[in-house]
Amino acid sequence: MSTTKFSRGGTLTKTIEELVCSPSLVGGLQPASFATVNILLSITTFLGNSLIIVALNKESALHAPSKLLYRCLATTDLLVGLATQPLYVTYWMSVVHEHWTLCHYAVRATYIIGSALCGVSLLTMAAISVDRLLALLSGLRYKEIVTLKSVYIIIASFWVLCLVASLCTIFDQRITALYTRILIPLSLLISLVSYTKIFRTLRNRQGEEHDQLQPSQPSVLNMARYRKAVHSALWIQSVLVVCYTPYLVVGIVVTYTTTYSSHFGVALAMATILVHFNSTLNPFLYCWKISEVRRAMKQTIRQALCCPWS
Repeated sequence: MSTTKFSRGGTLTKTIEELVCSPSLVGGLQPASFATVNILLSITTFLGNSLIIVALNKESALHAPSKLLYRCLATTDLLVGLATQPLYVTYWMSVVHEHWTLCHYAVRATYIIGSALCGVSLLTMAAISVDRLLALLSGLRYKEIVTLKSVYIIIASFWVLCLVASLCTIFDQRITALYTRILIPLSLLISLVSYTKIFRTLRNRQGEEHDQLQPSQPSVLNMARYRKAVHSALWIQSVLVVCYTPYLVVGIVVTYTTTYSSHFGVALAMATILVHFNSTLNPFLYCWKISEVRRAMKQTIRQALCCPWS
């Protein structure tokens, strides 16, 4: 088992870049196999999320602003399949051919695009949790507060913020590192607070309904459908956290360690694949947990198979 020692002088991005392009750590990892896995993930991610975007465009039962948030999430996953995963394949092929200059460029490009898409995904998931909370608390005013125009503006601001912060890696990696350290905890905190408030409110309302002697007036919000929507969003968020946690743990290890073995290279490669796998998995989660998307997906596939020319 080989070991490699790195100084702590650089940033997290620089250290990971040195690690994954170090012949002593990645030379025995069977890079061709990792490249093959990422090619398969790239294809399935592209196909799955393309179908989801088409299905969401056709589906009219979902509230338009909420549907737009899911379309944004599916778009980030689609771009993972179109850009991030092919760049990661390029990285592994550069390892196969020991082209270390290309290796560094591929890793840097993967980090820039991947961090931008990851940031948009996390912020969009936080926005979905806030959207579900507003739907519960605002009642009839929900459609006045959460408009399609306002959601477009919010999503556009997410993309601008994440793209600018990620591109800052080219000039000063500390800016991107700071953005990452603030964005990830903030997004997760917003989601945690929102879902906690949602479930507490639902529990309180359920208790009030049991205490009433007379049945209350029909609620503006279809509670059964609302609960299902909340659980669907929470499932998608939970799977994202599970898939991203190993990579975050590896990042923490990189921050506080200076000597690495070849096992660390395997752990980093597997953690990165798990992050990419989240984008492949999301279309299946949409179909499983959101009945409207599942119905539109079946219709889209049926039309594509029966009438591919139309």
